[in-house]
Amino acid sequence: MSYDNIKLEKGLYTTGKSFTKTLEELDPSENYIGTPLEGLDAFERQLKRFDIKVSGPDSDSVSKFYSTSTSSVLFPEYISRVVKAGIESNSKVENIIATTTEIDSLDYRSLSYADDMNFELAQVNEGGQMSECEISLSDKLTTLTKYGKVLKASYEALKFQKLDLFSITLSKIGEQISYDKDAAEKIIAEAEASMDDDSESIITNERYDYIAEILKGGYSKKDGCGKKKKSKKT
Repeated sequence: MSYDNIKLEKGLYTTGKSFTKTLEELDPSENYIGTPLEGLDAFERQLKRFDIKVSGPDSDSVSKFYSTSTSSVLFPEYISRVVKAGIESNSKVENIIATTTEIDSLDYRSLSYADDMNFELAQVNEGGQMSECEISLSDKLTTLTKYGKVLKASYEALKFQKLDLFSITLSKIGEQISYDKDAAEKIIAEAEASMDDDSESIITNERYDYIAEILKGGYSKKDGCGKKKKSKKT
């Protein structure tokens, strides 16, 4: 199946995977190695299919996404990718993440071990008994919390805006999300409370200090008129 005959529909957003990952399964990038399209992911190939330019001097307007009912399906993913890029451009969270788990439920049960467990190796004589390190499921659940914000704008306000300019706006929104100090600290506190300090198996004291340092690294406050009163970035 070629990228130019993929059937785009809203259902691609409800597969339990990201839109781009679902597209990749339908149109694998490995099929384009050695071709002019090598280096583009499945979403970028769809932009090329509909000749939608999101950056550069020839950037199209937002209305280009809505030139057909099929191409309009790409618009939510475009917004998602640009906002995510803004988050990642300023966030240092990736530096402290060991692994990422996708959870399809309202809570999560992690692995844990006894706080007094000794991990040091000991000499064992022939036929001797080795000490054990027991890892088990935590007996406490971590409740997951959803955070979000609705982006509200009329089509009339956006349709003539150039995509490169609109991308800057979306990227700035992403940057502000990455500075959400209060939400990040709340997540850490909830994890510690639910795990009864078992969270140290995931977040050590040293890592916690590093997280706190990162969170202080950049955020801004605004007064009632929307003007910045204080701004600090690293």
